[in-house]
Parts: sequence; structure tokens; C-alpha cells
Amino acid sequence: MDQVYTSFVKQSLDGKTLDRELCENILVSSDIELLPLLTAAFQVRNKYWGRKVTVHVINNVQNGGCLENCTYCAQSCESKTEINTYPMKEEKKILEGARVASESGAFRYCMVFSGTGSSKKRIDNLVEIIKKIKKLYNLEVCVSPGFIDRQDAEKLKKAGLNRLNHNLNTSENYYPHICTSHNFQDRVDTIMAARSSGLEVCSGLIAGMGEGPSDIVDAAFKLHELKISSIPVNFFMPIEGLRLNGKFELTPDYCLRVLCLFRFLNPEAEIRVAAGREMHLRTMQTLSLYPANSLFMDGYLNTTGNNSVQTLQMIKDAGFIIESDKIIDEILDNSNKIPGAVEE
Repeated sequence: MDQVYTSFVKQSLDGKTLDRELCENILVSSDIELLPLLTAAFQVRNKYWGRKVTVHVINNVQNGGCLENCTYCAQSCESKTEINTYPMKEEKKILEGARVASESGAFRYCMVFSGTGSSKKRIDNLVEIIKKIKKLYNLEVCVSPGFIDRQDAEKLKKAGLNRLNHNLNTSENYYPHICTSHNFQDRVDTIMAARSSGLEVCSGLIAGMGEGPSDIVDAAFKLHELKISSIPVNFFMPIEGLRLNGKFELTPDYCLRVLCLFRFLNPEAEIRVAAGREMHLRTMQTLSLYPANSLFMDGYLNTTGNNSVQTLQMIKDAGFIIESDKIIDEILDNSNKIPGAVEE
């Protein structure tokens, strides 16, 4: 491997941050070739995660009715996208989602709420639901509740919550271009409240909203500064009716470079290739697992992705190891049976 790529690996593994100009070059310079870049990113990934892939399932437990004006979101108060709006699901439906996730071989079950934040009543309901999920299933549990204070974060932690999600979404400089009903610091404050309660924090970004490469780099540096242990990298999906206008093209090459950058700057973090994986990576999805060690299998919010079997098979075919491998093998074995065939 060429010396320049070797230096990426060495600096990352030595705990040194790459300089900003180099980070931007990783994203846009044709002098930095994609395949050796992926090889270098995999060396860092392999150091901390080996060939393991963690699989996540999302349950959108509340949809629509949000008062925030985020331009990229179908649930925004200013979005004209037609979505199925509903309040918080009944407890039995949420528990059923956890059962399905467990039986599908998921490692983590993620509950996502629309809206600005969670009322005290909702937090109390969540506490009871989390306790039941942890008692019934061998699942890590993550919640994306919106803005939250330390007191409520501590309640969720005590109930058994493993992780709280609250994405930065973009750089502080670009944030006013995608939302004005709250600001970047509001999101940082929620992350700090969760961190102070002892919760593991998940926070990432959405690439492709019209930001420049410098904004991607800024977001990656901020997540490094906040010592975020789980980073979902989403790629903007231009759903009809969104207020975010313009044509923001993402190529598979660029998406993979973004993932590599996040791996180099956050070497020990769980880097997750999230929404937009199928749309923007297309036939190159497998290559995303060289910098990333995690993905969403099912339960996208207001879009759809590959079915579970396709995703699991893709991971296995590429030679990676999936959490809950015994369950995964059973799912794949059943999917490959010929209909009507008789087993001896």
C-alpha cells in the first residue's frame, strides 16, 4: 500500500487526527484513489472491530406531528410529503417489534419518536417498555426521543436503556440552512445530558443536503471531539414534498469516501452505514463494510430499503461476521429452501 494511505492508518491508530486539508482531499481529490483508501480504512476498522458487523432494526414508534421545521425531514411541520401520521404506538405493538427484531437476528432495537422532545408521561411509559424488552429479549436498546434533559436521561438509563440517539446532522456552520426552529447547540446539549447520565451516545450526520466537503469534515471533527461511540452516516434521500430544494447528487464513490473519513477520524467508534445505503451506494453497498462495521437491516423511517434476507446475505457473502450468527444462519437457510421441497 502506498505511503500516503499507510500514513492515514498510522495517524488514525496512533490517535492523531488528520489535518483538515487532508480530510477534504480524502473526499474530493482524484489523487487519492478509492480502492487503496478503502483498504486503509479497513485496516483501522479491523483493529477495533475485526470482521464483525452489528445489525440494527428501527421501530418508528411515533410518526408525524412534529413542530420542528427541518427541511430534510418528511415529518417536519413544513413538509408536504404524504406520510402515515400516528401517535405513540401501543406498548404491545412496540414489544412485538422487539420480538421480531430479536428473531430476525438483530443486535440492537431502536425506537424513534417524532417531535421536539418527550413529555414526562412519555418518559415514564418508555421506562416501563424498556424494562420489559430487556427482560424478554437479548437485545441492546436504543431510543431517539428528541431533546432531553439529564433527569429524564437518568430515568432511561436506570430502566436499562443502552444507548440514546440524537444526531448532529451537519456542521454548526451549515445548520441554519436545514433548520431554524432549533439550533446546533440544542443538539449538543442533549448529547451532553445523555452522556452525563452514563448513557452511551449515538450521533451522526446526513450527507448530501447541499453542504460542502468542509461541512462534512466539521461534523466528523465535532463527533470526534464529543467522543461519540456510535456514528450513523445517513445519505440524504430526496423524498417528494420535502422543503429541502435543489439537486444534491451523491455518487457511490463520494459516499464511500465519507465513510472512510469518519473511520479515520473516529477509529474506535461504531460507524454505521444508515439511510440511503441502497439508493446511493447501489451495486457498491458491500464496499461500505470496509470502513463501516454496522448497518440498519430494517425499519427505515419514511423510506424503504432492502429486505432483511438480502441484507444478511450480502454481509455473509462478503465474508463478514454478523452478530447473532446462529439465528442469521437459520434465517438464510430457510430463505434458500426450494418451495415444495421435501427434506429427508
